[in-house]
Amino acid sequence: MLIYYPMAKENLIIIDVLIFDLDGTLVDSKKDIATAVNFALDALGFKQKDPEEIFSYIGTGVKGLIRKCIGNQNESGIDKAAGIFESYFSKHSVDKSLLYPHVKEILEYFRKKAMFILTNRSKAMSAQTLRMLGIDKYFKEIIGADDEYCVKPSACPINKIFIGSKKDRAKAMIVGDMDLDVLSGKEAGIMTCAVTYGIGDRISIEKAKPDFIIDDIIELKDIIR
Repeated sequence: MLIYYPMAKENLIIIDVLIFDLDGTLVDSKKDIATAVNFALDALGFKQKDPEEIFSYIGTGVKGLIRKCIGNQNESGIDKAAGIFESYFSKHSVDKSLLYPHVKEILEYFRKKAMFILTNRSKAMSAQTLRMLGIDKYFKEIIGADDEYCVKPSACPINKIFIGSKKDRAKAMIVGDMDLDVLSGKEAGIMTCAVTYGIGDRISIEKAKPDFIIDDIIELKDIIR
């Protein structure tokens, strides 16, 4: 099913630049993320969290995730927990993670377009997951959250793609599962498409008013040419 905001489907739209979120859009990684969080919490003597609670905190990067799990700790505590998380996750990032249905198919279908990853996890951790799941070859670049002041929902990380480039923003689209992705795209002046099967909740997605909402990533074929 396709739901359009605000345009009706008349013709496929020309998109030359596709920007994909990672967690919750291409990769179902929430179980591995929750396991890594609980490992870090246990290592520092904190009570482990229910995975469902951790899932609800995913999206704002490692430090944001840890901060929500352990509360108002000082920054050194946040940094220490984040370091433990990253060390564990680097060894267990695809223990249970897998591609969502039709991801490989849609990436192959659009392989001639300029495709990017835009994520609020680090570039190194993202690259490892993409490589281990066999889809790294499809992307020109990974825009990660290594600069904590240039992350979604800001336009800053998307702007990096267009700096010094002749790429046309009018022919670019971000695809993600959270309102953060939609808001980042809108701030950067590009098209936005939200998926409903990921980590983000539908109410927040609809409130952000993406140009398109899809239930399966394969439906991008019905929007883009």
